[in-house]
Amino acid sequence: MKLRFTVLSLVAALAVVALVTGAALAQDLSYDTPQGRVIVPSSSIERPGDIGLRAHTNFVYMANADSSVPPPAAETPGSLACIYHLVAPTTGCPIATAKTLPNKGAKVIALVDAYDNPDATKDLSTFSAQFGLPTANFQQVYATGKQPANNPGGWSLEEALDIEMAHASAPNAEIILVEAATNSFADLYFAEQVAANLVAAAGGGEVSNSWSGGEYSTELADETTYFTTPGVVYFASTGDSGLGAIGVPAVFASVVAAGGTSVKRTGGNFTTEWWWTGGGGGTSFYEPLPNYQKGRSGITGSKREIPDISSDADPNTGPAMYDLDGGYLWLQIGGTSVSSPYLAGVINGGGHFKTSSKAELSSLYNEYSNATMYKKLFRDVTLGGTSCKTGWDICTGIGSPIGYGGK
Repeated sequence: MKLRFTVLSLVAALAVVALVTGAALAQDLSYDTPQGRVIVPSSSIERPGDIGLRAHTNFVYMANADSSVPPPAAETPGSLACIYHLVAPTTGCPIATAKTLPNKGAKVIALVDAYDNPDATKDLSTFSAQFGLPTANFQQVYATGKQPANNPGGWSLEEALDIEMAHASAPNAEIILVEAATNSFADLYFAEQVAANLVAAAGGGEVSNSWSGGEYSTELADETTYFTTPGVVYFASTGDSGLGAIGVPAVFASVVAAGGTSVKRTGGNFTTEWWWTGGGGGTSFYEPLPNYQKGRSGITGSKREIPDISSDADPNTGPAMYDLDGGYLWLQIGGTSVSSPYLAGVINGGGHFKTSSKAELSSLYNEYSNATMYKKLFRDVTLGGTSCKTGWDICTGIGSPIGYGGK
């Protein structure tokens, strides 16, 4: 098998081991950082034979010595809202004291995942109560009408993460978790259509996909079939294996590709963001360069380039989440599985509800090309790697959002 990406992080290296050895990898993997041990769940590793057939999750998490309480270094809905100016920011956005919560959100955000989390409602309720978020308007939908199998610590944890991050950035939006029967593309795409129909019927909104899989030669037909419902803006994670290791559905021109950053603090105070070296970015093999990217500074070539926008995804600087299924409880989470639902919530909270992803992306790239608007509405992330440049780059795309305005 030809390896199709460049390894720029240990997460990527672990994925390469899986591809080269063909190991079953029924167990999770891990690596150590100065902040602690990072766990890479089995569900987040793409295996030989998966490409074009099955998807994987895009989260990693920090080992937590006391899972009964949120990790003290983990970001919270309040501290993230402060960092991204979803509320009036306070100096330094300290994790312990930045507790003002956003109050935006409307219509629907749907989250598409595989398998079942039997405790999803409890997870979201516990998360909301811990941080003072309003009780979520939440429903859980089985795409086929039949409850899928459970996958604790993998897709089940992914589902808890997704609904909590969407609720954190758009607390007044209705959250719908749509569960596919399995992680096959056939089942996930079926669930995608179910989710899109629910969003469209509610008058519009977003569909977020924290899963991904390697590109395949017939992907454009699937994009046209499953990611173009009118009134729906689609989001997807760019993956956690560094630059070059991108895949579907993030590379689709009809999807907002969500990349990852690392939050930097000095003395507990927020200073800036860097690119998280696990965050996926690069050029599609098959997707033509969309009109909204043509002529934009930093974008060259004839194929779609991602990400579009980014937010915190580094497990060492990631947010707290709660997952009852499997007894994981409180964790500090990372991966671009965090950024896709969170950014979907930011766009939702902006309240514009574009008629399509391409309309949303055209607006974002027009704002990027307007120097005054760009400086006002986005944080240009230029640090973290040699490929991170001023303006758009394959590290974080346009950058991270500043406020709901213009989104």
